[in-house]
Amino acid sequence: MLEIIYEDAQYVAINKPNGLLVHRTRIAEEKKEFALQLLRDQLGYRLYPLHRLDRGTSGVLLFAKSPAAAAPLVQAFDERQPDKTYFAVVRGYAPESGTINNPIRPDKDHAHKEAQEAITHYTRLATVELPIPVGPYQTARYSFVKIKPETGRMHQIRKHFAHLRHYIIGDKKHGDWRHNRMFLEELGSASLLLHAAALQFEHPFTKATITIKAQLPANLCRLCQQFSWSPVLATQEVLPQSVV
Repeated sequence: MLEIIYEDAQYVAINKPNGLLVHRTRIAEEKKEFALQLLRDQLGYRLYPLHRLDRGTSGVLLFAKSPAAAAPLVQAFDERQPDKTYFAVVRGYAPESGTINNPIRPDKDHAHKEAQEAITHYTRLATVELPIPVGPYQTARYSFVKIKPETGRMHQIRKHFAHLRHYIIGDKKHGDWRHNRMFLEELGSASLLLHAAALQFEHPFTKATITIKAQLPANLCRLCQQFSWSPVLATQEVLPQSVV
């Protein structure tokens, strides 16, 4: 059963787990389960995805219950109106805050297309230094960052932090395999440490401001506790259930 975190007459949102695709794609035909299919079967009626999350990313995923409900929010996403908040664990000590506006180039299947404008704002919330050698260094440093993407390009957050060389941990395509392997072997963490924590938008029908929040997945929650980041999380309003 998928975790439903918001529902009204027009919309429903889930806390998508790591590793689940939003819907069937050409590059993942072998997968048999998708968020769209699972939630449709769970609720018993057709749904319409309003935005996307990468397979590895957990967190808020919003669907419409009809084409009429989908249209205004699809337009709102196109116009960058919804406010999105992510949390991630990245390699190294990231700057305290900044904006990444490096254009995003399409993946090789669409290499003929021009790079698209992409803007990501971020704030560093906490750091940790682990006494574990990775590569040429005898210790390993990491940051917990709050991310506010202004645009919504494919793999935007992952590519932007790779551009800074503050790779998101667990990112197999754009990340650093040495740190990914250390997290797997030493910390038992295999998932992408990127979480869509909150989504805020104006409801097209009621005009109310809707804020949907998704609890951290168990693995990221465990790491935050292990790194003593729980007090930082408590100030962010999006709390893992075991940190209160």
